[in-house]
Amino acid sequence: MSESAAHIQRKLGNAHDLQSVVRTMKALAASNIGQFEKSVQGLGDYSHSVEVGIGACLRARSARPKSNEGMLRKDIIAIVLGSDQGLVGQFNDVVSEYAKTKLLALEGNALIWSIGERVHSRLDDLGLSPAKLFEVPNSVKSITSLIGKILLSYDDEQSDSDMYIFFNRSSTGALYAPTSVQLLPLDDSWEKNMMRVEWPTALLPQLMGPETLLALIREYLFISMFRASAESLKAENASRLAAMQRADKNISDLIENLTSTFNHLRQSQIDEELFDVVSGFENMAKDKLAKG
Repeated sequence: MSESAAHIQRKLGNAHDLQSVVRTMKALAASNIGQFEKSVQGLGDYSHSVEVGIGACLRARSARPKSNEGMLRKDIIAIVLGSDQGLVGQFNDVVSEYAKTKLLALEGNALIWSIGERVHSRLDDLGLSPAKLFEVPNSVKSITSLIGKILLSYDDEQSDSDMYIFFNRSSTGALYAPTSVQLLPLDDSWEKNMMRVEWPTALLPQLMGPETLLALIREYLFISMFRASAESLKAENASRLAAMQRADKNISDLIENLTSTFNHLRQSQIDEELFDVVSGFENMAKDKLAKG
């Protein structure tokens, strides 16, 4: 009986230790969610400033390039954002299958760039065979480094391929949902939307040449990729937080059950000891009466 109680007591100690780890991971995931939310919100003003500049450049441009409508579809660069951390459920499977479905509906050869070894393997299993592999960023600062590498790789391709980015985004009805954003080409519809962004003052801007528009477009692409990366990391941590909340509840239930069982065994042990004491006392009393 005592060995069973001691065994349960050890299991209780292990459960409390595990719960401490789970709650630490919960706090870390919640902190990361706040970090990535703030980074996305912080992009708002800067994004608007870039769009204002692009609109001014487009309105001042003397000649418009020919539209690519009616031309043959170009090749596609598809960037797929995944996760290399554990406790995220079907995170990589969901975004990989979504990317495959969307790419099959598009014309042109797709060149896949994966962000994360696990999503890279999943895409390979689906027959998409990623051509490049990038590391998953683990902080806001590392997102900037990732996007710089992606833009350099695009420049090295020396192509004008269309570009899409696929990622999981936090959803109200569920933890996350897969989505995609077309980054390139910047077509007539995009130009019209940018030209609607008004200059905020009566003073007209002084443009420095065509390089200004190219620099602003590059910043626009940076913002779009940064937002997608931050949204993906936010969704990843939301999934992990939900998993840790479930684990915390399960551990709490286990601790409650083990505590109840331990108390029952301990009480049974005490009852047996009291019974032995009472029985011994009664036997002594009977012996005393028999001798007296």
